[in-house]
Amino acid sequence: MTPEEHADAAKDLFEADNNRQQIGLLSIKYPDISMADAYAIQSLLVKHKVLAGHKIIGWKIGLTSKAMQSALNIDIPDSGVLLSDMIFENGSTVPVNRFIQPRIEAEIAFVMKGDLSGKVTRSDVLSATEYVCPSIEILDTRIFRADPKTGKTRIVFDTISDNAANAGIVLGNKKHDPKNVDLRWVGAVVSKSGEVEETGLGAGVLNDPVMGICWLAERLKKYDAKIQKGDIVLSGSFIRPIECPSGSRIFADFSDFGSVNLNFE
Repeated sequence: MTPEEHADAAKDLFEADNNRQQIGLLSIKYPDISMADAYAIQSLLVKHKVLAGHKIIGWKIGLTSKAMQSALNIDIPDSGVLLSDMIFENGSTVPVNRFIQPRIEAEIAFVMKGDLSGKVTRSDVLSATEYVCPSIEILDTRIFRADPKTGKTRIVFDTISDNAANAGIVLGNKKHDPKNVDLRWVGAVVSKSGEVEETGLGAGVLNDPVMGICWLAERLKKYDAKIQKGDIVLSGSFIRPIECPSGSRIFADFSDFGSVNLNFE
């Protein structure tokens, strides 16, 4: 793709987000799209958001489970950028029509007290983390999940371009020192409107959620970026995405680790 095509795709995604109307698959419009193209589009999309008055507050890591990687035919996670307009308070209600096709995932969030850049160790991550807490990520898609005409489904490059399908975050109230918790065994029972939909453990995230932060620090270095003090980092979901149509009531029970709940108007 050319720089002009990157700019056009980013503008289309920004307008789709503002208008709550999906656009066609970028992988159809630009059949030669690559991973580098996708991240270039994502970067320009984030610039549009920043120019609109939103601040970068952290990062999300996606596609951390083997099942999701296999489904999209990749062998590495992906990442997206968290922005200030994505924050929802624990227990809040998402206004109707705020998103197009919202889904949620349960994750462990890291809030950082130090910078991380390049190749880092597990110990480096723990030392740079102020606390960890339960969280819900809200996903949305500004691109059709499947092309209406051909039925072709979106691929990972579509998702990465669309800021890794990132849309919102909810942090639980309980905060923990990661050095005192075995995050591999932190899990959640996630219910929608009173019925259990999914369960999972932190080990589903690259065998250890801390390793996702290591991966992100190394990936960002290649793009002259880094995890910074004060950033929120969503380490990756250990459940499949749960559809959240209007009226959905989400409760993620992380047992002693805490809980997170969110309603959709």
